[in-house]
Amino acid sequence: MLMDEGTELSLTIAQIVQRLKGSHLHSQIERQAKECLHQPEIKLESLKEDVRSFLKTSGWERKLQNAVYRELHLPPSHPAAPPEHLKEPLAYMRKAQASWEKRVLKSLNSMSTELEVPLARMRPAVEQKELTNKWNEMGTDEPGLETLPRGLAPKRSVLISLRNPNHDSSEDVSVRSHWGLIQVPLNVRDIPQLRRAYSELNLTTGQLGIDDHAHIHPVVVEQDSAAAQQYSRQGCPTGLRADLWALILNSTNQPQDVMHYEQLTAGVIQHDLLVDNLIYKDVKLTASNDDYYFVFEDFLYQVLLCFSRDTAVLDHFKYNSATPPKSYIQGEPMSTSTRAHTPTGVIPFHGFSMYVAPLCFLYNEPSKLYSVFREMYIRYFFRLHSISSSPSGIVSLCLQFERLLQTHLPQLFYHLRQIGAQPLRIAFKWMVRAFSGYLSTDQLLLLWDRILGYDSLEVVAVLAAAVFAFRAENLMEVTSLASAEAVLADLSTLKVMPLIQIFLFATAI
Repeated sequence: MLMDEGTELSLTIAQIVQRLKGSHLHSQIERQAKECLHQPEIKLESLKEDVRSFLKTSGWERKLQNAVYRELHLPPSHPAAPPEHLKEPLAYMRKAQASWEKRVLKSLNSMSTELEVPLARMRPAVEQKELTNKWNEMGTDEPGLETLPRGLAPKRSVLISLRNPNHDSSEDVSVRSHWGLIQVPLNVRDIPQLRRAYSELNLTTGQLGIDDHAHIHPVVVEQDSAAAQQYSRQGCPTGLRADLWALILNSTNQPQDVMHYEQLTAGVIQHDLLVDNLIYKDVKLTASNDDYYFVFEDFLYQVLLCFSRDTAVLDHFKYNSATPPKSYIQGEPMSTSTRAHTPTGVIPFHGFSMYVAPLCFLYNEPSKLYSVFREMYIRYFFRLHSISSSPSGIVSLCLQFERLLQTHLPQLFYHLRQIGAQPLRIAFKWMVRAFSGYLSTDQLLLLWDRILGYDSLEVVAVLAAAVFAFRAENLMEVTSLASAEAVLADLSTLKVMPLIQIFLFATAI
């Protein structure tokens, strides 16, 4: 039975209140409210109003609003018993996700066996001391990478094989819908719908990154998460971006956040995980070889190693179709140490470090960098490597990309399909990384402004389609997948916002 809107809203409010009750912010506000009772302006006859007024003028009300705003923008948990019309779609999506997880787990266990390295172990005291001494210089360490396999990246083939067993594809409205590689019946927005959703990106509205004189609203001073998110839709000024993003994500870097990061660091020093090797190899193969990001190598090790120990990340599995695999720490009783292969339940894959690398341009304090990355991951990035029906999930993004090209550039799509260069074979890697490592950093940050501003990864699929549209003339002349890839090999000179604006608002419908 479906819940009515009122019941659903009440349930959401109750869940948010329950989560906030256990938070550090709740105890801080409670303490402030008690302390203000000793102030002379607080009168017994107007106690409730006076305490509220005090919390408002002292800034605590705004902090609470931002915390509630963050909770509202985290994806909802999957209901224990999904509504009837969602059961089958969730079933086939979750089955595919479970199958993929088994492959990753098998790969990890094989790696553990072949290298004779346990999934997790306590470091000897000498090793702990060595790691402590080189914590800020881990990039100088060169372990043998040759024997290590790369982390299993999300596979396009897994998405291509997805089918809803209860869907009759003969009912699809257009023959073009059979041209693409993604054959699942998900609702994705067309250009008229996208124009309404992304109205702030229209050709007559100023955009930072195009119009440098665009109005700067004092949202950072006001510390208002909702206003910061709305402002980010038209791009963030370079000097304000770090503060605006942290405000949107409600990443405050309070003393308790710094302490949490230090505890995670201590966890890295104490325990060695097999996935640490995957992190090390990934950074070496991706960010360390990137002209923009190689200077941040040490930061990347620190943040990713700490991330792999953060049990708070496990909470995102409440609204993720994935499930964390389990292992145990060598040297500890299994009954007390059974946990995910990483305490986060996230197995890093090839390219994972590129989710962190662009943030290094914004934050030079490790605890702040870590806090913002973790929020970005649990809101957005996890969707790029897990199979779900979410509009921001990688399946929907791939389908939307294909539909946009099929509808608005059918000749190009058909041509590429005929020569064995299906567009998704090229664009998939861009979307899985949210274009990190493909665009120049200044352009990537402008794209990510819009991800945060619209609280959606949908703009990633739009940009992927816009890139093909921009290079359409050259692509119509290619005769093979290799030559199509060559045309699209270098995206570092592209300007993100003009491409998106022209594709959305200057395309004939």
